[in-house]
Amino acid sequence: MMDLWYKNAVIYCLDVETYMDASGDGVGDFRGLEHRLDHVEGLGATAVWLNPFYPTPNRDNGYDITDFYGVDPRLGNPGDFVAFSRAAADRGLKVIVDLVVNHTSTDHPWFQSARSDPDSPYRDWYVWSEEKPEDITEGIIFPGVQEAVWTFDETAGAWYMHRFYEHQADLNIANSDVRAEILKIMGYWLELGVSGFRIDAVPFLIEYKGLKEEPDRDPHLLLSEMRDFLSWRRAGAIMLAEANIEREKAPEYFGGREFGADERMHLILDFPLNQALWLGFARGQAEPVIRALGTRPEGPPVQAQWATFLRNHDELSLDKLSEAERQEVFDAFGPEEDMQLYGRGLRRRLAPMLGDTDRVALAQSLLFALPGTPVMWYGDEIGMGEDLSQPERDAVRTPMQWADEHRGGFSRADCDPVRPVVEEGPLGFHETSVAAQRGRPGSLLSRVQQMVRTRRACPEIGWGETRVLEGLPAEVLGLESRWRGARVVTLHNFSGEPVTCAPDLGDAHHLVSLLGGPDEAARDPIPPGAEIALPGYGYRWYRVDGERA
Repeated sequence: MMDLWYKNAVIYCLDVETYMDASGDGVGDFRGLEHRLDHVEGLGATAVWLNPFYPTPNRDNGYDITDFYGVDPRLGNPGDFVAFSRAAADRGLKVIVDLVVNHTSTDHPWFQSARSDPDSPYRDWYVWSEEKPEDITEGIIFPGVQEAVWTFDETAGAWYMHRFYEHQADLNIANSDVRAEILKIMGYWLELGVSGFRIDAVPFLIEYKGLKEEPDRDPHLLLSEMRDFLSWRRAGAIMLAEANIEREKAPEYFGGREFGADERMHLILDFPLNQALWLGFARGQAEPVIRALGTRPEGPPVQAQWATFLRNHDELSLDKLSEAERQEVFDAFGPEEDMQLYGRGLRRRLAPMLGDTDRVALAQSLLFALPGTPVMWYGDEIGMGEDLSQPERDAVRTPMQWADEHRGGFSRADCDPVRPVVEEGPLGFHETSVAAQRGRPGSLLSRVQQMVRTRRACPEIGWGETRVLEGLPAEVLGLESRWRGARVVTLHNFSGEPVTCAPDLGDAHHLVSLLGGPDEAARDPIPPGAEIALPGYGYRWYRVDGERA
């Protein structure tokens, strides 16, 4: 029987270079991460997702890779990775790594060989055009920063395609050798103990854009082949897709007999739901979230799941919202031009945008209550700040704030760290840190830890069917999740004003409180139909007909 551990998992995402520096050179490393696994375990997370840690010129936060089989020397060596992987396994933590195979760095030996000789065995590993393409600006991913998706290489005497920055040349998946290499990379890291891959830029990975002739082969087959390979090599390993796609395209990515295809992705990050969350926060109403949940396609297959998130390492993309809706979110959470990015998103962290700690806690509770697998971004569990002086998306990639000490406890180095630690203001490390919040009742960290424990004790949310409760105030999102005869109900007040509601739960006999804000005093079971009071930004979790304490 397949291990569907990811159905009830809590995934914690971090960047090794900004998490903990053990060597004292100002750059986070695997030894430092290994020493800080106690924090991840104490938080209650069940899996760690690592941003790219491979050798790189580091012009794009490590997403420009020069060796898919190595570890960036700044972060350690393969032995350090294995030691970390073993330490994670000892704590029951699974490791997920970024698989970035849409492109390579132009410094990669494959590309250097391809550009230097038209007869190179690697020439066809990339997408070339002898003539200048007609529209080299069509499909730009980073407006205002990226100038084109084709660049002329003088050494090659030809144009190469790059969906992203010009130093990231796209690989050609129409080439069977490239597809075989992708599987080989996966096999390598599976042997070193990883339990899955977050697949970067999946919609661009599986396109044939730029080729003179498109092969008579469905590009989605690559996802099926990756899934098959994974299943044979390591039972229980998963693929998490970064796919900011329209709802109707999701079945092609999930696959499965329900959709007339092979099994493909285990998890897909739910970008439309994420954007609806922020529109709901801006309006103080639940309707955008209800609408987004309602547009999820039927399914997905039993072995697949949506992944929910509040923030990640990139910009907070709002591209699926209408222009008017996007402006609402901009006005509420990023009114200054410097807070916005690429004309479609925000480059801000969770806590600075939401402000009020109770509102941040509400958002965190929602993350765990929504149907799917929650994915956290490091530092959000303590409400870390941002650094808008950093370029583009680096504003939300600052070093972890461990304590009110030198470099926020991130590094002992006297030299400048890889990025400045946020120091100023209430969200800087002098006031906001793990040490300041650990074990303190009512702190954001303590509240998030309680949420994670509660979520893991409620498999109904990950495994079961979830419905939206009707007839509630516009400010309140009510969800009921059912699985194997058990039921969990969650209520979330998007507004800053108190509201009362009486959810209709049919044949329920009583509600037992599982989780509430620090304001919740009454712990006695609640009779059905009773009015439930929610303070501003309040939340409640109940087990229907649960055991009385």
